[in-house]
Amino acid sequence: MPRAARSLLFVPGSRPDRFDKAMAAGADAVVVDLEDAVAAPDKSRAREALAAWVAPERAVIVRINGADTDWFRDDLALCARPGVAAVMLPKAERADDIAVLRAAGAIAVLPLVESAAGFAALPSIAGAAGVQRLVFGSLDFQLDLGMRDALEDELIFFRSQLVLASRLAGLQPPVDGVSTAIDDAARLRDDALRARRLGFGGKLCIHPRQVADVNRHFAPSETERAWAQRVLEAAAASGGAAAAVDGKMIDKPVILRAQAIMRDLQGD
Repeated sequence: MPRAARSLLFVPGSRPDRFDKAMAAGADAVVVDLEDAVAAPDKSRAREALAAWVAPERAVIVRINGADTDWFRDDLALCARPGVAAVMLPKAERADDIAVLRAAGAIAVLPLVESAAGFAALPSIAGAAGVQRLVFGSLDFQLDLGMRDALEDELIFFRSQLVLASRLAGLQPPVDGVSTAIDDAARLRDDALRARRLGFGGKLCIHPRQVADVNRHFAPSETERAWAQRVLEAAAASGGAAAAVDGKMIDKPVILRAQAIMRDLQGD
């Protein structure tokens, strides 16, 4: 299985002049946004521009408009378009809406969990046919629940539940929400590393400048690589007997973790 995308870069659907630039930014995946990034009068024009541009050789994820909007039905025509690798569904709250996307030809669906109702429906959303991974719309989620803590510590429980629901449903690790401070590398690092510690596998990016840092923070560090190598070498040399690395005993979970790190590095 290929490594799940770490960086998912948004590009406004109303700016077709930026599509190719986004593809060249180094992100693991590009998300053409027809929802929040496009004003209501420009929805049809953005949809047409994407339909004319997308192709199998430049596959993208498309964030369509929500199922409760006037644009949803028209956006469905994009689901089966060659080059649409996945459809991101905003304000995901019902498995039935995911079924509609699949019936329209969506290869894979990335539900955006952005509300209390979406969070309450996590098991059914994660278990719906065609769901590839969950995405956390953290800003809208905070707004829906009336949260105000800028440090986002109050979201740890909810993030952890997305990770748990993903694991139980056999999905790829979930994608964390955006960091709005484009030029704050320290904040982006803290956000990405927190998400990774909690079990997320990637992060949404709103600017190309965020891509390289997100890729780096979600990849094993040199320290982790060296540790994994020592663990695997010690395990191989012990022949199944007890062994220690850095003064700590290694057992099966430790060895499996080391193997996972090495697989992740091979995916790069």
